Amino acid sequence: MYQTIVYSSPLGPLLLAAEENQLKGLWIEGQKYYAAALPEGCEQRETPLLTSVCRWLDSYFAGENPDPKHIPLAPAGSAFRQIVWGILREIPYGQVTTYREVARQAAQKMGRQSMSAQAVGGAVGHNPISILIPCHRVIGSDHSLTGYAGGLEKKRWLLELEGAVVLGGIEDERK
Repeated sequence: MYQTIVYSSPLGPLLLAAEENQLKGLWIEGQKYYAAALPEGCEQRETPLLTSVCRWLDSYFAGENPDPKHIPLAPAGSAFRQIVWGILREIPYGQVTTYREVARQAAQKMGRQSMSAQAVGGAVGHNPISILIPCHRVIGSDHSLTGYAGGLEKKRWLLELEGAVVLGGIEDERK
């Protein structure tokens, strides 16, 4: 059975979901595909894992760079999505990459010559564990902020929190 709690963040409420001591979801309220992976009949209850995730989020939102590797993540998705989400987890704090680069890496992992950046964008957009699987660190090839299920303002906010430098970047996007 899934356990869920709501975490109050600077971005608004975050819904956290765990099952069998693995984090299954972390959604920003109102984001596209919000709680899409949650089954019926979840139990609202804090668990040691969810408490640990809350502590991690406290550190993250305080501007620190907490290590997410100690949190067991188990997002539900196809083999292709798992590959993409694994690539996202390797993007360092405060850095960005492009959908094209993620597509190149995914193609390499799958033994293909190439991969569609649009297919990667779909997998990134369906990421059920926001922030910990840092889909906000993926930008357009022209370095524009594009394609964040939580909304571009929240993507911008997260990148600014991390001190990410985006060429052509964050300031240009505000105009």
